[in-house]
Amino acid sequence: MTYVVTRLCRDCLDTACTAVCPVSCIYRYEGSDTDAFPKQLYIHPGECVDCNACEPACPWEAIFPEDEVPEAFQDDIALNYKMEDFEDDFEVQEEEENEQPSPAEIEANKAKWGVPS
Repeated sequence: MTYVVTRLCRDCLDTACTAVCPVSCIYRYEGSDTDAFPKQLYIHPGECVDCNACEPACPWEAIFPEDEVPEAFQDDIALNYKMEDFEDDFEVQEEEENEQPSPAEIEANKAKWGVPS
């Protein structure tokens, strides 16, 4: 099993998850087809060791174990797997300093994507 970054990460791109990932399996898309790969982070399913370090580190609550991805985000599972076919267009995401979102921002982001709190 792998962990999956869902669309709750889109346009947020907090890198707290990369700081705790022991195998550096969290990537960002560097290609030009942003319709196929939106601006968010991706967990490489073949490299993820299922350690659970990233999930609690994500301030946007965007990461889930594959078998616990909410119904609203089921398409995001395939999107994370799809990155394996385009590995040359991805680079390991390094940790960057980010201002942490407020609880209100987290709730607004969930509402934007139709997820109940």
